[in-house]
Amino acid sequence: MAKPSKKILSNKENLQVIYEDNHIIIVNKRAGDIVQGDKTGDKPLSDVVKEYIKETYNKPGNVYLGTVHRLDRPTTGLVIFAKTSKALPRLNKLFVSKDISKTYWAVVKNEPPKTEDTLIHWLKKNPKNNKSTAYIKEVKDSKKAILHYKILKKLDNYFLLEVNLETGRHHQIRSQLSSIGCAIKGDLKYGFDRSNKDASIHLHARQIVFIHPVSNTKINIIAPLPNDVIWKACS
Repeated sequence: MAKPSKKILSNKENLQVIYEDNHIIIVNKRAGDIVQGDKTGDKPLSDVVKEYIKETYNKPGNVYLGTVHRLDRPTTGLVIFAKTSKALPRLNKLFVSKDISKTYWAVVKNEPPKTEDTLIHWLKKNPKNNKSTAYIKEVKDSKKAILHYKILKKLDNYFLLEVNLETGRHHQIRSQLSSIGCAIKGDLKYGFDRSNKDASIHLHARQIVFIHPVSNTKINIIAPLPNDVIWKACS
């Protein structure tokens, strides 16, 4: 079994590569980066990764890169990309079948009602304000959302939570934690009282565990935490 990895393979100014082989590349996304292009026209992380591959391996022509999943713009942590057309559909299948374990860390100001719990809501997305509302009962056009959380650490003014998802809904962690009075630090959209200076929120995709879709070896990757006072207190 592969051990959890904290080794950084490449740490250029705009890209932190945590794991890479012939078929996949896993990077530690910074707050503010978008995974894929959107209406803002800002340069997406996928383009940065393509440039890294092209430069590192002197590849001529266009570089193949498949986007497997996304993280919200203010969120940090692990993002997987496929480097080959063989790996992409297999990685997609792992996500659909929920055979990839994703663990998040979240910093909240208010103490959750329980030390650990399972939250079940129905989330309804409003495309106008790009926000999801959590309901206790099913409503029209809502999707069931399930997560598990536990308190990992009591900080001076905050609580560090570990969150594991059973479903992958729009803004799921942000919406569900907010619904129990535990908005994530910096997340104005979901009820925190002030923003972070760098426009981030304290939600970090901390760990990914899965069976490699080509080599069938176990991949267990841990992302280093962002460099700020609160995250340093969590380590």
